[in-house]
Amino acid sequence: MTDQSRRKFIRHSLLGIAALPLGASVLSQRVLAQDLPPLETSNAQAKALNYVLKAEEASGHAAYEPGETCANCMFFQEANNGCTLFPQNSVEPEGWCSGWVKKA
Repeated sequence: MTDQSRRKFIRHSLLGIAALPLGASVLSQRVLAQDLPPLETSNAQAKALNYVLKAEEASGHAAYEPGETCANCMFFQEANNGCTLFPQNSVEPEGWCSGWVKKA
């Protein structure tokens, strides 16, 4: 009888350990969806990547192509208007920076 309880305990423990990554990913999604302060164009990193609030303002930049916006960039996170290039801030979906890469 004790042997069976030990087997159940080990089985449940292994299932619990296997479920940890899933639980962590669910929790991290909630953390990522928190409100982020908007990125200021005066921010040093924003200046380095030529970030603008409206993509049309970047028309003089050599890397800019019409139609490129933060909203269609692979680094943009729709859940909170976040950007992996600026992890502490949100960006304008109509904005643009020189780090723009086409979303797959």
